[in-house]
Parts: sequence; structure tokens; C-alpha cells
Amino acid sequence: MLNRFARALFTRLLTPVARLLLRLGVSPDVVTLVGTLGVAVGALALYPGGHLLAGTLVIVAFVFADTVDGIMARTSGRSSSWGAYLDSTLDRVGDAAVFGGLVLWFTGGGDDRLAAVLALACLTLGSIVSYAKARAEGLGMTANVGIAERADRLVAVLAATGLVGLGLPEVVLTIVLAALALASLITVVQRILEVRRQAFAVEPRA
Repeated sequence: MLNRFARALFTRLLTPVARLLLRLGVSPDVVTLVGTLGVAVGALALYPGGHLLAGTLVIVAFVFADTVDGIMARTSGRSSSWGAYLDSTLDRVGDAAVFGGLVLWFTGGGDDRLAAVLALACLTLGSIVSYAKARAEGLGMTANVGIAERADRLVAVLAATGLVGLGLPEVVLTIVLAALALASLITVVQRILEVRRQAFAVEPRA
């Protein structure tokens, strides 16, 4: 949902940045790598120590690299299968770092076993959501359905984590993680059913 409604806005806002980086000779792949590294450092270095607000601010700053590298590739005519593959693969790394950092916090200083389990569920189910789509495309089908796309999950968990870092009760983050885990599970089922429909339309069961 957020992918559809926010992409045009952020593209307009970040296009000048993308053009500046291109003029400086920066490669879109470098931006992708730096963005992922920044997200991972923000999540794995700050979240486990309980620095939820600082970690979220660092992550948000580097998350925009995911949009900037795409604008750079399109503007420079460098869009390629390699770039798409690198971007998609490193997105998984960044997502795993965010939820992994929360797991480390809740199993350490945060001392909340339920929240830790929910964060781990979000990490696992989020990976399955992405795999379900990638595997479908590898088989020549599509799985562009679901109530919890990557952008939706990322915005929700970062907003909740940042607000808890500002002083809201931790139960707020626990509730958001529970909702994200459920939404991710539903999305997995939706994508499986969509691929099943397409597969049986081409290869009817005997």
C-alpha cells in the first residue's frame, strides 16, 4: 500500500539528491551498499543497548538510500538485472537487522520474552513473504498480493520503535509486532493461494 502511494512523493523529493550523487560519480550500487550498512549498524549496534530512538533515526536516514539508488539507476540508464538483484537481496539483510536488533533487545535489557518471540516471528514471516513472491516469479507467475508489503512492515515497526524510544509504553511495540506477525502470516497465505490459482489455471489437476 505504502509502495503505491508514497513512491511518487519520495521520488520527487529525492530526485535532486540522486542527480547530485550521479554528478559526483557515485554508483547506484554504492548507495545500495552504504544504505544497507547504515541500517544494519543502526539496528544491531543501537537497538540491543536500548537506544530505540537513536537507532530508529539512524535507520530511517539510511532507508531512503533504497529509493535514491533506484532513482539514480533510472536517471542514468543503468537499470539492470544485477542492480535489481542486489537491491532486493540487501533489502532482506536490512529487514533482518531491524527485527534481529529488536530480538536482541527484548532478550537482553528489554527483558520481554513475548515481544522477542513476536519480533522473531516478524523476521521469519517477512522473509517468507519475500520468498513467496520471488519463487513465484522464478516459476513465471506473480504474487503481488497481500496486506503487508515490505514498506508497510518497515514503516510500522520503525514508527512504533521510535515512539517507544520517546517514552511510550513498550506494550505499544509489542502490539505492533503482534499485528505485523499476523499480517505477514496472512500475506504468506494470500500469496500461496494466488500462485495456486495461477498454477491450476495453466496445469489443471488430474
